[in-house]
Amino acid sequence: MHMNLVIRNKYILIGIVLWSCNGIDSKRGELSAATKDSMANCGAPQSRAAALSKSSTDQFITLSNNVRVIVGTDTASWPSKPWPQGMVWVPGGEFTMGGVGNESRPDEFPLHRVQVDGFWMDQTEVTNAQFKMFVGEKGFVTTAELKPDWEELKKQLPPGTPKPDETLLVPGALVFTLTSGPVDLHDNSQWWRWEPGVSWKHPNGVADDIFSTTEYDQHPVVQVSWYDAVAYAKWGGKRLPTEAEWEFAARGGKVGEVYGWGNDEPTEKNVKANIWQGQFPFRNTREDGFVFTAPVSSYAPNKYGLYDMMGNVWEWCSDWYRADTYNEESKKNLTVNPGGPASSFDPQDPYTPKKVVRGGSFLCNKVYCASYRPSARMKTSPDSGESHTGFRCVVSDKEWRTSLKLKHS
Repeated sequence: MHMNLVIRNKYILIGIVLWSCNGIDSKRGELSAATKDSMANCGAPQSRAAALSKSSTDQFITLSNNVRVIVGTDTASWPSKPWPQGMVWVPGGEFTMGGVGNESRPDEFPLHRVQVDGFWMDQTEVTNAQFKMFVGEKGFVTTAELKPDWEELKKQLPPGTPKPDETLLVPGALVFTLTSGPVDLHDNSQWWRWEPGVSWKHPNGVADDIFSTTEYDQHPVVQVSWYDAVAYAKWGGKRLPTEAEWEFAARGGKVGEVYGWGNDEPTEKNVKANIWQGQFPFRNTREDGFVFTAPVSSYAPNKYGLYDMMGNVWEWCSDWYRADTYNEESKKNLTVNPGGPASSFDPQDPYTPKKVVRGGSFLCNKVYCASYRPSARMKTSPDSGESHTGFRCVVSDKEWRTSLKLKHS
């Protein structure tokens, strides 16, 4: 069963006023007690993930570029020092791209051979602390903090869509809200709401202020649009990964295995990533210690030293989304460094161009999403931000060396 986890801001602007807002007092705009309780326990020190990490038999070392890897990680094959701060080397190579396992969806096929060159990749998702530095230096204002432009929005909607009331065209974003009980999983308006004032600074509601505290600095930044992510990447002399680079990195050198860690399915007791444990979307058992985002590096890294490639938050890629991308690529014996299609087309929503997001999030579980797989593809419009979407960056070694020269010239 395919269910679109990602809702776009533009549709919420028009339709959200017709939806019941579970978990929110419509008169006061306050978070429900259940949601506040969930937020308070996000990243709790009694985290099962932290306990598992502490009891792990793996030994870790910190390298000269401030990345933490398991002893024995093959850094001998990395390019010569200096290495970019906070990044690990993904060696590149040839692999079979596409669906593995029973949860695979039609747009993950056909399987096809792809080759990618080696590249540096952020070891973790970009954190709130890192994004704070970017905003502080550049004075950057994110998409969610800007008033929506109806002239732009209506280009991505069916002809004749009426303009919403001007009072709805205000800065804001989408927020996940626990429901009071079981709901129809085909109707994701049951657990998503549009809330004015929400942004990366207030990711789970206006009462939630991460900008003025360091408590959530090591959590991944969310409520960032694709344009926000691109701006951050350029600021750091980097870029967003292609879909092929992302999948290659997420596989961690494993061949033909369903998950980034192997073939063992995550369960209530087999906690491998920050995903949803319990009954979605109304009951989270917190077996992993988290309801929403987890601090980056809360779970074991893969072979390349990459954390949280599965779960936690969806990650933006550079590619436009098309359901038939793999059909075109499979016509070649080998596709080298694919950059994705020139334009987007989603037959389920033909008016709205979308970018690819990868990796699943804290909302994924077996009955609803199951996208905590290297091959899982999802899509959303580039002007959208959600409380479960973030990103990480990449850079080629050549680009990295060039930036070094420029800094010292």
